[in-house]
Amino acid sequence: MNASTLRLFTFAAPSRFYALTGWLIPVCWVATLGFAAAGLYGGFFVAPTDATQGDAYRIIFIHVPAAWMSMVLYLVMAFWAGVGWAFNARMASMLARAIAPTGAMFTFLALWTGSFWGKPTWGTWWVWDARLTTELILLFLYLGYIALVNAIDDVRRADQAGALLALVGSVNVPVIYFSVKWWNTLHQGATISMTAAPKMASTMLTAMLLLTVAFWAYAFAVVFTRARAIAIERESHAGWVADLVKRTIKP
Repeated sequence: MNASTLRLFTFAAPSRFYALTGWLIPVCWVATLGFAAAGLYGGFFVAPTDATQGDAYRIIFIHVPAAWMSMVLYLVMAFWAGVGWAFNARMASMLARAIAPTGAMFTFLALWTGSFWGKPTWGTWWVWDARLTTELILLFLYLGYIALVNAIDDVRRADQAGALLALVGSVNVPVIYFSVKWWNTLHQGATISMTAAPKMASTMLTAMLLLTVAFWAYAFAVVFTRARAIAIERESHAGWVADLVKRTIKP
């Protein structure tokens, strides 16, 4: 194993991960509050009223970043679950478990805000549209992963079973993304594309990107916090946890 590989796996050890994230979590919370405040102000007070949807469109500043996060976090969860399974990497499996509740929350938020957007736009809270249906399936995949890993007492077997489900379920993510292109759906197409100019005013785009960064910072903060708790629980008999407890209760 060369030096670059060693550096890559430096924080694979739970003790080093715990120490690093202890410094990162406050930074992530500060970034969350700062970017969220700027994004919400830009989206609800600076961005112009839409010519066709009026002010109802402003839900997109929450809905779109939440939908992005729901898909990306699932792929990240599946990646770390797969790494943990393939290389028996304890910290990777812990990260996968830590990501799942946050990904499920963002998926629920995307579906909930989508319903609020759909009511004035489509005249109904819900339709069995391809995009909405596959996003709902994503929520069930998150919940299924959480239920599965918690239903098996053997931690290693639970991580392996969860990894299998997460990897198989990752097929749903590109289906969500391309659903508006593959089928005739009510859901509008992509407003932002890597290959085309944005279809919205710059103030709208800026607000949406600011809130996306805020959601990312929030996800890091919450996932790191949850992963640290899982690491302490699983490594309760390790020396570094004993040292941590001694420093914590030391008068």
